[in-house]
Amino acid sequence: MRSFLLALFILDSIALIGLVLWHMSEHAELGGAFGAGMSATVFGRDVSKDPRKIAIGVLGALFLILGLVLLIV
Repeated sequence: MRSFLLALFILDSIALIGLVLWHMSEHAELGGAFGAGMSATVFGRDVSKDPRKIAIGVLGALFLILGLVLLIV
């Protein structure tokens, strides 16, 4: 059981790292340093529909839960 949880934890870690790096690479342009794209955040852009952010949240929660379970087991 512990080895299965550890394998799941490692896969979740790799997926979370890859997804965060992929998400950051799209927003790492030089224009972001000068305020480009700020108009979307001024009025509270609805980010709940972005599937990558939802996936990052789910993978992050799973990472924390698996870490706690592995600590207990």
